[in-house]
Amino acid sequence: MDRLAHLKSLIGKEFTDSPSPFMRWLKPVVISAEKGHLEFQYTIRPEWLNPIGNLHGGVTAAIIDDVLGATMFSLNEPTFYTTINNVIDYFSIGKEGENIIAETHITKLGKQFINATCEIWNSDKTRLIAKGTSNLFKTQITR
Repeated sequence: MDRLAHLKSLIGKEFTDSPSPFMRWLKPVVISAEKGHLEFQYTIRPEWLNPIGNLHGGVTAAIIDDVLGATMFSLNEPTFYTTINNVIDYFSIGKEGENIIAETHITKLGKQFINATCEIWNSDKTRLIAKGTSNLFKTQITR
């Protein structure tokens, strides 16, 4: 089965067989999967909070980086992409127990570089929590 078909088969389920140990720790639920576009849902856990009880910016950045990596797998290319930069803007807070949605889009698909965006929203997409833009570089053939 190709990677995109596998992601589609997981819609509504936790992505427990991700090749990323970090993503498995995050425990995302696949909401939708299309070529170059994913939506994953996360539940904010206590260990993701900063000292004042809000979603930690570093966890937010890690979610953005990890789900953009999964978006590269949705392209069904036999290559691996690595992040070369992340730019993240924070707009709102997240609280423990809240469900958040990470939604990705490919902005520019080049031969060696990809520019992609991830927005993190509250569960009904009425409040933007953060937006990240990344450039990724094609590095090698995967097995």
